[in-house]
Amino acid sequence: MARSVAELSFSTLVSLACLTGCGGAGSPAAGGDVDWPRAPGDVTVDPALEERVDSILSQMTLEQKVGQMVQAEIQSVSVSDVGGYHLGSILNGGGSDPNRSKASSVTDWLALADAFYDASMDTSQGGAAIPVIWGTDAVHGHNNVLGATLFPHNIGLGATRNPELIQRIGEATALEVTATGIDWTFAPTLAVVRDDRWGRTYEGYSEDPEIVGRYAGRMITGLQGSARSPDFLSSSHVVATAKHFIGDGGTDQGVDRGDNLSTEQQLLDIHARGYLSALESGVQTVMASYNSWRGAKLHGHRYLLTDVLKGRLGFDGYVIGDWNGHAEVPGCSNESCPAAINAGVDMIMVPEDWKAFIANTLRQVRSGEIEETRIDDAVRRILRVKMRAGTFTSGRPSSRPLAGDASLVGAANHRSLAREAVRQSLVLLKNRGGLLPLPRNLNVLVAGDGADNISKQSGGWSVTWQGTGNANKDFPGATSIFAGIREAVTAGDGSATLSADGSFDERPDVALVVFGEDPYAEYEGDLESLDFSAGHGASLELLRRLKQQGIPVVSVFLSGRPLWVNPELNASAAFVAAWLPGTEGGGVADVLFRDSDGQVNFDFTGKLSYSWPRDPSETNPNRGDPEYEPLFPYGFGLTYGVVDTLSDDLPELDGPVSRPDETGDPPH
Repeated sequence: MARSVAELSFSTLVSLACLTGCGGAGSPAAGGDVDWPRAPGDVTVDPALEERVDSILSQMTLEQKVGQMVQAEIQSVSVSDVGGYHLGSILNGGGSDPNRSKASSVTDWLALADAFYDASMDTSQGGAAIPVIWGTDAVHGHNNVLGATLFPHNIGLGATRNPELIQRIGEATALEVTATGIDWTFAPTLAVVRDDRWGRTYEGYSEDPEIVGRYAGRMITGLQGSARSPDFLSSSHVVATAKHFIGDGGTDQGVDRGDNLSTEQQLLDIHARGYLSALESGVQTVMASYNSWRGAKLHGHRYLLTDVLKGRLGFDGYVIGDWNGHAEVPGCSNESCPAAINAGVDMIMVPEDWKAFIANTLRQVRSGEIEETRIDDAVRRILRVKMRAGTFTSGRPSSRPLAGDASLVGAANHRSLAREAVRQSLVLLKNRGGLLPLPRNLNVLVAGDGADNISKQSGGWSVTWQGTGNANKDFPGATSIFAGIREAVTAGDGSATLSADGSFDERPDVALVVFGEDPYAEYEGDLESLDFSAGHGASLELLRRLKQQGIPVVSVFLSGRPLWVNPELNASAAFVAAWLPGTEGGGVADVLFRDSDGQVNFDFTGKLSYSWPRDPSETNPNRGDPEYEPLFPYGFGLTYGVVDTLSDDLPELDGPVSRPDETGDPPH
C-alpha cells in the first residue's frame, strides 16, 4: 500500500545512513524500487472541461499542436510569431522587460500582454483560437517589475516557521502579477538544500523536508487560490509552478545542474516532500530540473517525469522545461530534443531557438521518432490548464478585473506584509551582555556596504537576473536598512549617521554594520568553500577597527546561505542573520530597537532552517546527519529572554569550537 505524506516522518529521515545522497549501491537511475505515494490533488476533474479539450484537440493540425508545446522568450519572438507559429506560451527571463527597459511601467507590461494575446486569438490564417499563456519568474514578489514588493527570499521565509505567512505572501504576489496581465509564475522553488555551496541555496526554504512540505501547499494556495473553492485560479490569482523536479538541492558537492546521487528512497523521503504537498494543493505546472539523478538528466527521465509524477503521483497538469534544459540531455541541443518530449516534458522552454525546435519536432513526429499520441497527451494537458486558469474565457489581459491597477504593484499593505516577514525571518546568533534591543535615543553609526544598498539586501532575481547593475532608484518605494534605522532613532530623539567605511567625527554610542554577500543567481553563486572571511577582508577589518575603538558592534549579515563567519562573530557584540530581506529593510530596525516607551518592540522569533557551519570545510551539516556538530544547530535562534552562551573566542583557524546551547526548535 502506498504511504501517505503524513507517514514520512522525521524518524524516517534520521534512520537513513546517508541523507546527502550516496554513490555506489542503491536504486538505479531507471528507478522502480520505491512505493511512491498517491498525492490526490484537490482539483476535481470536470467532464465538461475535458470534452471541450478533446473537441479543440480534434480540430488542431500537427503544426498547431507542436506550437502549443513551445515557449519562447519575449526578446526573441515577435507578436506576429505567436499567431503564425501557434505558440502556446511566452516568458520573460530574469531582467527581460518590454521595450528592453527595466523602467517599463505596468501599462507597458499590460500592453505587451494584450498584443501577444490578440495574436494568439487571430484565426485569419486558420487554426483554432487558443490563448497564449505568459510565464514569469516572480520568485520573491513580482521581482522583474520596477516598484514591486520584494519579499525575503525563501531561506529567510524558512526561518519564520509560519506557513500562514507564506500563503499571504503568495496571495499578494499573485495580485501584483495579475496587474501586469501575466498569467503564470515559475514559483515556488521546493528544493531541499543539502550542500550550502549551491548557488541557489537561498531559493530553498530549508535543509529540512518537513518545512518545505509544510510551506509548499500554502504557497501554491496563495498563488492559485484554494482548489476546492470558486476562488481557484480566479482573476486575483495566477498559475503556480512547483520546481525543480526533482533533487536540485541535493547535487553532489552542491554543484548547480549537477548529479544527485541519492537512492530512490532518499529522493522520495527528502526531495519529494514539497511536491507531494504542492500536488495535493492543486499545483497546475511542474518544472523539470537541470540536475541529473544518478547520472541521468531529469529533462530526459521518463521514469520520474511520466511513471512517477504523472502516473503514481497523479499529476494531471503539464510539465514545463527549464531554460534550454532539454539541451543538456545526451544527444540533444537547443534546437532538437525528442528525448525530452518522449520522457514527459509537455512544454519546452526554448527561449531563442524555438523556430528550429518546432521544425525539428515536426520532422521527428512525422518520422515516428516521437509518437503523435505523446504530442496529443502534452497538448491535452496544456489546454486543460489553460481552461482551468480561465484564459479561454477571461478575454484580453487588459479586460480582466485587476489588470492595469498600478496601485497593486508595491501596494502599502503588501509592503507591510513584507516588513512583517522581514521581522519574523531575522535570526539572532549572538547578543553579548544583552546589548540588543537598543534604545532609540542613541547616536548610531550605520556602516558597511550593505547599509544603504537595496540591491544587496534584495539579492538575485531582483529587477535583473543576477540582481546586479541596480541602484536604489531602481527600487521605487523600497526602504533600505539604513533608512529604517534612521526612521526609528529619529523618532526616539536619537541620530543615525551613514558611513559605509565606518569613519566618524562624533564618537557613536553603537555601530550597526550591514555587510555580506553581493547579489548572485544560479550557478554564478556556486562556491568551493563556505569561508566568508577569505573573500571579504574589508568587512572584517571594519568590524575589528570599531571593536578596538571600544564601540559596541551589532553586525547585520546579508547572505543567501549560512557561511563560516567566526572572525566576524568574534568582532561583534551582537550578530544577526538577516538573509536577503528584500525591499522592506525597515523590518530590521523594528526588531533591533526598543519601542518609544523603552520596551521590546518586536522580539526575535526567527529560527535557523539551515544548520550553521562549524568550520569552512563543513559544507553540508544537515539535521539528522551522523556526527552532526554544526556551530549553530538547525532551529537555533536567540530571543531577548535567552542568555547568550556563545564563546567570545571562536577559533578563526583550525581547532575545536565551543558551540552554543540548543535554544531553538526541538525535533518535530
